[in-house]
Amino acid sequence: MRSSAIGHMPLGQGGAAAAGRPEAVPQLIAATAQTEPGHDGALARARAFAEPLLTGETLGTGENTLAHADAVSAILKNLGGSETMQAAAYLVYTCAHLNKPEEVIAKAFGDNFAALAVETTKLMRVQQQAREAQVAGLQVDDAATHTENVRKMLLAFSRDLRVVMLRLASRLQTLRFYAATKRAVSPGIAREALQVFAPLANRLGIWQMKWELEDLAFRFLEPDTYKEVASLLDEKRVERELYMEQVRSRLESELRARSISASVQGRPKHIYSIVKKMRGKSLGFDQVFDIRALRVIVPSVKDCYAALSWVHSQFSPIEAEFDDYIAKPKPNGYQSLHTVVRDEGGKAIEIQIRTQAMHDHAEHGVAAHWAYKEAGTKGYAGVSASSEYDAKIAVLRQLLAWERDLVGGASRSGLFEDRIYVLTPDAAVVELPQGATPVDFAYAVHTNVGHRCRGARVDGAMVPLNTPLQNGQTVEITTVKEGRPSRDWLNPELGYLTSNRAKAKVRAWFNAQATHATVARGRELVEKLLQREGKTAVKLDDLAVQLGFKSAEALFEVVGKDEFSLRSIETLLRPPEPVAEPEDQLLIRKARTDSVPKGGVLVVGVDSLMTQLAKCCKPAPPDEIRGFVTRGKGVSVHRADCSNFREMAARNAERVIDVEWGRPQLQAAVYPVDVAVEASDRQGLLRDISEVFAREKTNVIGVQTQSVKGTAWMTFTVEVSDAGRLNKVLGIVGSVPGVRSARRR
Repeated sequence: MRSSAIGHMPLGQGGAAAAGRPEAVPQLIAATAQTEPGHDGALARARAFAEPLLTGETLGTGENTLAHADAVSAILKNLGGSETMQAAAYLVYTCAHLNKPEEVIAKAFGDNFAALAVETTKLMRVQQQAREAQVAGLQVDDAATHTENVRKMLLAFSRDLRVVMLRLASRLQTLRFYAATKRAVSPGIAREALQVFAPLANRLGIWQMKWELEDLAFRFLEPDTYKEVASLLDEKRVERELYMEQVRSRLESELRARSISASVQGRPKHIYSIVKKMRGKSLGFDQVFDIRALRVIVPSVKDCYAALSWVHSQFSPIEAEFDDYIAKPKPNGYQSLHTVVRDEGGKAIEIQIRTQAMHDHAEHGVAAHWAYKEAGTKGYAGVSASSEYDAKIAVLRQLLAWERDLVGGASRSGLFEDRIYVLTPDAAVVELPQGATPVDFAYAVHTNVGHRCRGARVDGAMVPLNTPLQNGQTVEITTVKEGRPSRDWLNPELGYLTSNRAKAKVRAWFNAQATHATVARGRELVEKLLQREGKTAVKLDDLAVQLGFKSAEALFEVVGKDEFSLRSIETLLRPPEPVAEPEDQLLIRKARTDSVPKGGVLVVGVDSLMTQLAKCCKPAPPDEIRGFVTRGKGVSVHRADCSNFREMAARNAERVIDVEWGRPQLQAAVYPVDVAVEASDRQGLLRDISEVFAREKTNVIGVQTQSVKGTAWMTFTVEVSDAGRLNKVLGIVGSVPGVRSARRR
């Protein structure tokens, strides 16, 4: 016996079954096509078409495929589905046995039947692949994420409500089969029924199906709790039923005596609902109100309120438990009066009061208002409503409400036009905008996959990269080792990208490349400047920091954009030539070598030679110093480590002269020294640093400040008699809050 792999096993477009009985298909088409394709006698014709294909076949659950289709058709009939819907239940399961199911079914039954069968089969395959991937551990998603993905897929396929109804009925029959045969059920199937299908049935208002799905799924997921509550219900069942029959009979006769034609029935006890109330409200079993429950059906809304008035006059109502869903219906259209009352003995009884129309809607929901008949191109996805526009809007509203449940209250417009759901080869669900392409899919999987995308297979067949994807397709991307996006992808006329996220990723890549080119140009300009100035040893990051940038890359970028002048760098590298200052500050007449002055600078071997302290490095005792004979300005005294001095000495070595500091005078001379401070800019920073110099008795004769991007660059010119003591002062300046460094220039 072969497994047809319908419902809970992978489905194929053409498999062993189809290959095994190829001669049967033409005969079936001929038999079913004797009448014009349409809906007259569709149920009988569909079963006759399916029977030879499905006889002897079993589903992955072990259930006979034809028996499953019979049961699904019966469930749909009970929900008010037309013969068309019942017929579709058989055609769905024939798809796995046909090489070209859509073509074959369309020829025998019409395009509408073919589209419905193929679309439902596609959804079944998607669900099964996702479930198998979950079991095999191919997806990292947890159970909650998997459940959410299934809900999303159902929503995506709900453009045709009939697809959803077929899946609901099929899942209910699967659970009934497991319960009847006492077979072990997959937790994934039971969990989907409880967390996906039952809430969907609830949103569509099909409570008859909702309660049964919940109870059966709960029975499989928590068998011990289910049995415990079932036994509690059964313990005093005879006593409770006798009491409820007395109340029911009294209520019905009293209402009829008041000219209210009422039908009063006991309401079924739903175990999952009882457990939810016990857990949600921390109640004991005896405290749950709907253990004793009645339902009153009356002819009109007026009678509903008249019946409620009598009930409240005969029993003690619990005000907090009263709900008027007639005046204010639930979002899914449910209407009824709910009240909980206590009898003379204090027993709580839940009573629901509604009209027959309200009851029909409560039991069958949207299905009660829906005529599943052909509507050509005018109907909602191939069907039309008995109440036309109103019923169509009712369905849309319930599916929208279910979507709000899914996304936590967020409402989205264009629900049925804006999204599709496709699969990775590992059956992970990927959500995309309607019209998305394989390139969109690649970027949704990973940015790097998108950049390196070069080809795509959809359901195993190679397709162009601008091919619009459809719901339920499996997409596989071909990549290259090192790749880059194409600028054509950003051309809307070529149709490569639909997703805004994917477009942003491609633009970001090209923007990064443009930035890279700009930085490279800036680097080239800066490095050429350093070569011209003979400053190739300068560290680029240090140069950038001195100019107020965080890094060399940031400097290169603004230079490459022509937003930062190279002259600023030249100024930093080549300070202005020293200008002679007034003689009383910088010039000291030198005595003969045989009459060495007690202070100042001694120029070895030269008598009465004028000297000046170089402004570029501002030497001060006890710095190691060198002299350079200038043209017309005497000897310029530099620090031995001064870069300007080294360059001049390299060009004119013959003009270098040895110098040294003279002996200290009684009144020590003072020397101007530059101090560079880098700090985080803040209010009061200059004041705090100046106070340090004042406390340390260091005279400040000049200040220059500049703030760039939150960093303050300060140059203080201070007078010192001994450069050695300056180090102590700089240490104190370095401890001022916000100061990063304080050093002599």
